[in-house]
Amino acid sequence: MITEELIREKLKEVNYPGFSRDIVSFGLVQEVQIHESDVIVKISIATKDPNIPRGIHEGIEKVISAVEGVGKVNVDFDIKDPPDPVTGGNPAAGQSSIPGVKKIIAVASGKGGVGKSTVSTNLAIALSKTGAKVGLCDCDLYGPSIAMMLGAEDEQPMATEENEIVPIEAHGIKAISMGFLLSDDSPVIVRGPLATRYTQQFLRQCLWGDLDYLVLDLPPGTGDIQLTIVQTVAVDAALIVTTPQEVALIDARKGIGMFKKVNVPIAGIVENMAWFECDAGKKYFIFGEGGGAAEAEKQGVELMGQIPLDPPTRQGADQGTPIATTDPETNSVSAAFRDLAAKVIASVES
Repeated sequence: MITEELIREKLKEVNYPGFSRDIVSFGLVQEVQIHESDVIVKISIATKDPNIPRGIHEGIEKVISAVEGVGKVNVDFDIKDPPDPVTGGNPAAGQSSIPGVKKIIAVASGKGGVGKSTVSTNLAIALSKTGAKVGLCDCDLYGPSIAMMLGAEDEQPMATEENEIVPIEAHGIKAISMGFLLSDDSPVIVRGPLATRYTQQFLRQCLWGDLDYLVLDLPPGTGDIQLTIVQTVAVDAALIVTTPQEVALIDARKGIGMFKKVNVPIAGIVENMAWFECDAGKKYFIFGEGGGAAEAEKQGVELMGQIPLDPPTRQGADQGTPIATTDPETNSVSAAFRDLAAKVIASVES
């Protein structure tokens, strides 16, 4: 017997083109209708790429036609325009899909270990030091580190009677992270759909209030959570964090490709651990020299900043006092984050 439950289960075998996640868990399947042996699947999607609905259509026909007893397979698409990069990635200029939040900035990396969370945290603090109201959302559910970096790992967010999450406040910014909800040795063991739900709760059920900027610290890679975010909120700009070495740049290219595919404007590349400077002032390019600049030119995006490899930066992250909290006039790394914040503001406000 052909049932809606059976058809929906089979639709989980159809992945979003270019990604490893299926169209059901992404929420693209709006309705399944069964008329005797015929099946109608209604899909809602935001894209200007005709290859995306074509690939989904082919995948649906293939898996549903293979179900015993199925006659005709109809796929009904509701195709909407994606966020417009000219207006900063939002459906309409000056608006955000999170009430009260003016601009959303995603910080991403193709691979782990390049210092993405360090960049996210210090960027958020540097933005707040301009007088802006800033939030920081740790979307890396499996490896949350924002709580420690803010020195607030012992804090626990409260909830309102409406089950809205009240973010933690530290160093002048509002923040939410799975690190506030778990002990240090508690792993997050969840599959894609549940990870998606947690991410959406952080974004939509958090009392961010009025913010000028919400910085999203994305997990490494190009998986479920990243695509969920760009389909849940209108991201105004993405920053790609990489080290200068080729093995990191290979994965950075994948991150850039993902954001281009889903029509998210790319503000540029941040080259982290660009060099180590000894007390005598000599620079050592431990991970290679000029990789970030060369890749930015190749991709046609801006090199937004170069952050040195610096022991006090690491110590500040471990101790909950991010380097951006120090005076940029006396600390070159803090100055680098101040300059990065200025470039980000110019990018999203232009």
